[in-house]
Amino acid sequence: MNKIISALYAVGGVMALLGAAVFITGWAPAPYIYTIGACLFALAQINSPYRGSNKNIKRLRRQQILGALFLVVAGALMFFRHNNEWVVALSIGSLIQLYTAFRIPQEEKREA
Repeated sequence: MNKIISALYAVGGVMALLGAAVFITGWAPAPYIYTIGACLFALAQINSPYRGSNKNIKRLRRQQILGALFLVVAGALMFFRHNNEWVVALSIGSLIQLYTAFRIPQEEKREA
């Protein structure tokens, strides 16, 4: 199961990055690639729960899932193409993901 989640992270991350980067060119499949990648990434994060008792890590995991949902919302907004609202959702989701990527290992070190 752990290998599947790792594969979902990797494939989803690469697809989301590729789809967001290529979207600027106006290539028609770019929103589909990004959205599928963001969904795979969110699916991997939702399916890797924290089973400990640390309240801070539980809070950070909820924030991480919220960030993943913002990434999926950005994919949905790509299809509408109104004034690039998807960039705002992508930025919010990315910032939340970046914050939790640094804070969760710090809290795990403190717990151990």
